[in-house]
Formats: sequence, C-alpha cells, structure tokens
Amino acid sequence: MKKIGIISGTHAYWDDRFALHFADCDEIWHAGDIGNDEVADRLEAVAPVLRAVYGNADGQTLRRRFKEMEIFETEGVKVVLTHIGGYPGNYAPGIRTRLQLSRPGLFVCGHSHILKVMPDRALGLLVVNPGAAGRQGWQRVRTLVTLTLEEGHVTHCQVIELNDDKKIPNQP
Repeated sequence: MKKIGIISGTHAYWDDRFALHFADCDEIWHAGDIGNDEVADRLEAVAPVLRAVYGNADGQTLRRRFKEMEIFETEGVKVVLTHIGGYPGNYAPGIRTRLQLSRPGLFVCGHSHILKVMPDRALGLLVVNPGAAGRQGWQRVRTLVTLTLEEGHVTHCQVIELNDDKKIPNQP
C-alpha cells in the first residue's frame, strides 16, 4: 500500500502546507508547471519518491531534469503522468491513443488549473487532475489530491483545498 500526493501548477510557489499534507505520503507526483528547482527540491525532501513531469511554462532546467511524460507501475497500478492531458471526451491531441496503447489504470495530468477526478469508463481508467497549487492563474481555490494505491486499486481519494488565509487545518 502506498499513499500518493498529487500536485500541479505550482509555478515556482511554495506553500508550507504542501509538506504538511504530503508528510505521510510515500510518493509525490507533480503534473507539471513546477516553476523552479527549489519547489522540486523541497517536494523531494518531503517524501521518499518524487515523480514529476515538466509543463508548458517550465524552462530548460526543469525540462532537462524531468520528462514530458512518465509511464510507470506501482502497487499494481499502471500510471501515465503528463502535464497537458485533458479528460474523457476532451483529451489533448495524441493522449487518447497513448492511453489506449499504455492501458493504465490511472491517468494524471495538470495544465487546466481545473480540479477533476473522474472515470473514463470506455478506457477503464481513473483521470486525476489536481487543479493548481500555486498562485499564478485564474483558479479561486488552490488544490491538492491524495490517494492510496493498494493491490491494483485506487482508494481513499481526497481533495485538499488550500484556503488563502494561511491557517493550518485544526490549528487556532
């Protein structure tokens, strides 16, 4: 069993609550638009494993460090992780074909700044876009997602909203 923290669209912004919410995660997955090495380094310090892809707003340093797409398997779940992906019925060009060829159980993407957790019944997978965790963009609420992978299944999916009042949950 592994707990996964999923984040996207940080755009060089660090919030200490990323570490708070991901502290018990076995892996953190960043779906692009990281912004700078400092954010990636800080995420690497939080969990034993950081898997990340670069986004369209990421510069050459991050593009050398990370790939455009990662395809991997963990806890019996095959995963495709990329930045620009879309969602069922509106996938980005080439994504549906990639998903048909890869046959993942989980597709994680970012880019839109729109939180989505939805099944693609036709392809037999779950699509997760964690929204955006940074301050750049039009989103009103910054979000993260956590989920658990266990014996080939995705369980315990949770959406975390980061209110801008900066208060840590359950703290005065």
